[in-house]
Amino acid sequence: MNNLSDMYFNMQCRLFPLLEEEIGEITEKLQEFLQIIELVKPSRFIDGALSWCGLGRRMKSRESIFRAFVLKSVYNLPTTKVLIENLIGNSTWRQLCGWEYSSQVPSEATFSRAFEELSRVNLLGRIHGTVITENYKEKIVGHASTDSTAVAGREKACRKNTPKKDRKPKKRGRKSKAELAALKEQEFAEVRTRRLELQPSRNLAENLADLPRGCDWGGKQNSKGKTEYWCGYKLHLSLADGGVPLAGILTSASPHDSQVAIPLMQMTSERATVLYDLGDSAYDAPEIKEVSKALGRVPIIDPNKRRGDAVELDPAEKLRYRERSTVERGNSELKDNYGARHVRVKGHDKVYTHLMFGVIAITVKQLFNMLN
Repeated sequence: MNNLSDMYFNMQCRLFPLLEEEIGEITEKLQEFLQIIELVKPSRFIDGALSWCGLGRRMKSRESIFRAFVLKSVYNLPTTKVLIENLIGNSTWRQLCGWEYSSQVPSEATFSRAFEELSRVNLLGRIHGTVITENYKEKIVGHASTDSTAVAGREKACRKNTPKKDRKPKKRGRKSKAELAALKEQEFAEVRTRRLELQPSRNLAENLADLPRGCDWGGKQNSKGKTEYWCGYKLHLSLADGGVPLAGILTSASPHDSQVAIPLMQMTSERATVLYDLGDSAYDAPEIKEVSKALGRVPIIDPNKRRGDAVELDPAEKLRYRERSTVERGNSELKDNYGARHVRVKGHDKVYTHLMFGVIAITVKQLFNMLN
């Protein structure tokens, strides 16, 4: 955090005044963009498949295109076409991205190919993980609030990720006692192998690989108690105090929130030291609480009234549970101001990349806001 404070001081006292002399007034949104570029330093991540190897036609600068996509997220632009129009007409934006003349701005097809490359190598996920690790290496997070939000897709629902079971011809007539006992034993075995019970014994990579990723239908209760349905995805976020996103996982819309809680805790444990895990009644499961305690945390989860053994939170836990509103504000900000309502791409990897541009923007913004 000391490096972050030095960076903030240098930008406020040196960088912004110099830029104002060159290009004029630096707006709040433009300051946001410059803070993201200074903190992320995208050049250190643009390598391998994203850089020109010296053979064939020279690629358009992936770093400049990355900066342009950051602008698109910060200014909440709906489409890449609108972004290109602004780059051509706004010399300040164009020069900050690295293009001197409007003729140098790539075409929409080039932006699309570059976006696909960024998605294929999961660049945004790596950048976010690096930023959190660098700034929380010696910092303790008081509360990690977890929740999910609906992400409407622009594609048809895919087939279920699980293969269809082989249907054997049913035997006619009444089943014997032995057959009934075998069926009950089989049903019990299937229940005992559900995802939530297997996750504690798996590592993060195995748990992430097991989560469904295709576009499908999901439903969730809103604040008024009514169930809303949508076709698309579900973004699961874990936010620290101050509204800083620690980790984000994108799944299909159908999985229950509880199935992603353990992977999120595993991911945050690799990036920061967390004291309390906060979650609503959807996360009230013994497996989640046990994993939280095993990681050295204290789980504070709103008891689910459907559970017969639900125990009400004590007054001290209720006071801490109020901090969970942080993640709800983060979800709202991502949708209202950072492009989560303008998903125009298809496929899990591309949708995740689009959303993570907004998550990284919120991360950097909140990190600098905590210094004020």
